[in-house]
Amino acid sequence: MKKFSILAGALLLAGTLFASEGYEKEPMFETMRAADKGAVVMVHFGSSYPETRKLTIEAINEKAEEEFKDLEVRDAFTSRIIMKILKRRGIDKDNPKEVLETLKAEGYTHVLVQATHVIDGVEAENLKKEIEEFEDDFKEIRLGTSLLTTPEDYKEVAHILGDKIGKLKRKEAAVFVGHGTHDPGTAAYPMMDYVFKSEGYKNFYVGTIEGYPTFDNVVSRLKQAKIKKVKLMPFMFVAGDHANNDIAVDWKEMLEEKGFKVEVILEGLGQQAEIQDIYMEHAKFAAEHEAEDMAKKKKEYAEGKE
Repeated sequence: MKKFSILAGALLLAGTLFASEGYEKEPMFETMRAADKGAVVMVHFGSSYPETRKLTIEAINEKAEEEFKDLEVRDAFTSRIIMKILKRRGIDKDNPKEVLETLKAEGYTHVLVQATHVIDGVEAENLKKEIEEFEDDFKEIRLGTSLLTTPEDYKEVAHILGDKIGKLKRKEAAVFVGHGTHDPGTAAYPMMDYVFKSEGYKNFYVGTIEGYPTFDNVVSRLKQAKIKKVKLMPFMFVAGDHANNDIAVDWKEMLEEKGFKVEVILEGLGQQAEIQDIYMEHAKFAAEHEAEDMAKKKKEYAEGKE
């Protein structure tokens, strides 16, 4: 039985090809036997806002159905709070474990899980642990990677958002605010900030609500650059509660108190079709590749095998 694999696909700007270093070509669905059943599970944090849910979560679910036409496509939410809110409105959503238990009971043998996490933070790590519990329940189960996984992912996101914001005027900046995380995954945010500037977007800044860079970090850099006006946008898959309150209200008001004029762009990253495409490329790569067994590779090197 093949074990659970965490897969990191490098989406290239030219031709959407993936770097193969560290991975082996191992198609999981093409090798299924007649009695096998395959499924794709799209995992989302979730949102209680109907409009953003339609433009992001439902939109990418539909894209998954198009990409994996011959497979069953299900979705799951990870936020228990959001699931409770939706249940009161008559909308039932299962969490990842519940979806996987159902697929197991229905006889599915091959499962690909693709989450819409932006970074590999606490949520991504928790999902990995939950899925590992099912590695012996399916012939194969794999997990695709988060939006920001390889340098090429960062570059592509930078250009997508650069096109979204457009040309900035003199003394104008764009500030993208992510949720933040309390584990090493928070390093993704300053890397995104760095890549923006490396790709030519010198007045693009990244901050977080609960991580690093902080609000004060962003303000300090804005003042150093003598910025007067800020275009403020969520750096989250959905524009839900955090976007509508912490960003569109709290961050906006705090920036205004610091003397900046603020224009809020209340859209989640998941509303951008090109962002959805990156997730789909990650899912397709995961369906075709497995990470190399590094322990086995090191042993072969030690024995003089190449």
